[in-house]
Amino acid sequence: MKKFFTALFTIIFTLSTIFFINMPKNISAATYSWGSTGETVRTAQEKLKRWGYLNGSVDGIFGYQTYSAVLKFQEKNGLTIDGIIGPKTLEALGIFESSNKNSADSQNYENNIWLLASLINGEARGESYTGQVAVGAVVLNRVRHASFPNTISGVIYQTGQFTAVADGQINLTPTNSCLNAARDAMNGWDPTNGAIYYWNPKTSTNTWMLNLPINLIIGNHAFSTA
Repeated sequence: MKKFFTALFTIIFTLSTIFFINMPKNISAATYSWGSTGETVRTAQEKLKRWGYLNGSVDGIFGYQTYSAVLKFQEKNGLTIDGIIGPKTLEALGIFESSNKNSADSQNYENNIWLLASLINGEARGESYTGQVAVGAVVLNRVRHASFPNTISGVIYQTGQFTAVADGQINLTPTNSCLNAARDAMNGWDPTNGAIYYWNPKTSTNTWMLNLPINLIIGNHAFSTA
């Protein structure tokens, strides 16, 4: 009997070792929930507060207010509504940690942020922060719209769409404000409520666009869902 249990233990130990050695290395254990503390929690709180989800303070402590804000954010962004900041919610917040996002995906995200910020800089760097986010939101609304290319670069470089591309201002280094605006737009803030067009009524010479219905005006730009 002793030999039997010894052999059984050896088999179980061996199988367990094989299982843990061969576990996928890209599975993330990084989750933040009620009681968690630290810089990631603080960063998440800053974003949630900026976007209007968090009513509490930004203190790096995951409490009731943060939990409620996460629930609202998850519901708005089509995530699992559990109040836990796991890999998917971190990604939606634009927070990338080495354990939950591979370097290629992270680099692609940052490239899109830079490109979107460059367009915002060329088109709206003189506008309010909300106006800058709004321009970024129009690009992202087009990505999701059947009438436009389905990538950020495709939308931005579609022929004849943006003055900043035509006159080269897209090549200027974007300001920090425009970079932040791009991140906010990428993470779901849409001050335009779904607009796919914007223009400056005072300077635009595009007759077709000037005849579009105006849904709202932010700063010098009119926005339309057409």
